[in-house]
Amino acid sequence: MTLPVAFAVAPSLLTQTAFAADAPASVDASASADVLPKRQLGKNGPMVTMLSMGGMMAALSPDYIDIAWSMGIRYFDTSSDYLGGQSEKIFAQWLAKYPERRKEIFLVSKDHPGSGPEQLLEMIDNRLAACGTTYLDALYIHGIGPGDYGQDSLNWPKSDAFKKTAEALKASGKVKMVGFSCHDGRLTDYLNAAAEGGFVDIIMLAYNPFYPKGGPLDLALDAVSKAGIGLVAMKTMRNTGDVPKRLPEFDKLGLTVHQAVLHSVWSDPRISAVCNMIDNVDQMTASTAAARSYKAPLNFTHMDLLKQTILASRRTMCTGCPSCEAFAKQTRFAFHDIARFVTYYEQDGNTGAREFYQALPAEARDASRVDLAALRDGCHFKTDYPEIIRRAERYFA
Repeated sequence: MTLPVAFAVAPSLLTQTAFAADAPASVDASASADVLPKRQLGKNGPMVTMLSMGGMMAALSPDYIDIAWSMGIRYFDTSSDYLGGQSEKIFAQWLAKYPERRKEIFLVSKDHPGSGPEQLLEMIDNRLAACGTTYLDALYIHGIGPGDYGQDSLNWPKSDAFKKTAEALKASGKVKMVGFSCHDGRLTDYLNAAAEGGFVDIIMLAYNPFYPKGGPLDLALDAVSKAGIGLVAMKTMRNTGDVPKRLPEFDKLGLTVHQAVLHSVWSDPRISAVCNMIDNVDQMTASTAAARSYKAPLNFTHMDLLKQTILASRRTMCTGCPSCEAFAKQTRFAFHDIARFVTYYEQDGNTGAREFYQALPAEARDASRVDLAALRDGCHFKTDYPEIIRRAERYFA
């Protein structure tokens, strides 16, 4: 992404917007000029910068984190398995250099409690040691879904076992918020379970702003937001790799198309922050500028233009809508995961995606009994699953 020649502050747009609410009242308008604007994370959570930097990019280093700090980012996301386990250690190196900054950032990590949420109690000390800190601001179950955690995991967000685990982690002082990340086809079910359980503090979800309003995902987001759970959007830029960088309609707002996508996500007042894998300093400059310029939700015209622009571009990854949720409930074929691995391989150059693919159970990779054309035709965004699966087999088999 590159900055427009003249980066103007986006003007107040039409009175009719894509969401009923204007920019959320929880935006911290008094934030320091050096720090990005902040939003409250859920009903009772802290104020966090609207933009979070993920920890999976090849450029990650203490110096790179320092650049993000200088540009106002105070929310950082990592995991036990990012960069082959090195990501957390890089954050630890940065914190060792600037220990006084620990209290000024929101630091999140994740782990894979395959035997049940109680396993997080055994995992937390390893996460703290790897990150070089005595506490995490949030700890996630990483990528929750039936494929990795079994069918019973659909009940974890409302289970006594997870509730007691979360309470114990927070009582220990080692973790401030507990939740999960999810990019699974059963996302709506996990969201509804979390809303029903009422104890999850934070959820990071695959999100795009173009799903049908009033549909199952929209209602689930409402339920989660009403329960006071903080929502963080991820995978928001995964469908924009081939979109035009500039369009006249967004030039008038002082935005590149990629910056407009960020604005479209922030236009949902239920979303507290966007977590992006920021690959280089140009992307970081453009993304932080977009956060500073956000003043009001995009209107319907601009939202529809973004949607049509993305639809017209080549996509490899599910855009996060719930149109294939019924299909996901009927099959063990891991079409969401396979599309994600192809995206990692093609867009990020991540050769480890081959190992992710091969680690799937054989039935999760067997498309012989799956009507991929019907899956594509039923997709709200017409994601070309037959072609994606052909590429996966060529790349990874």
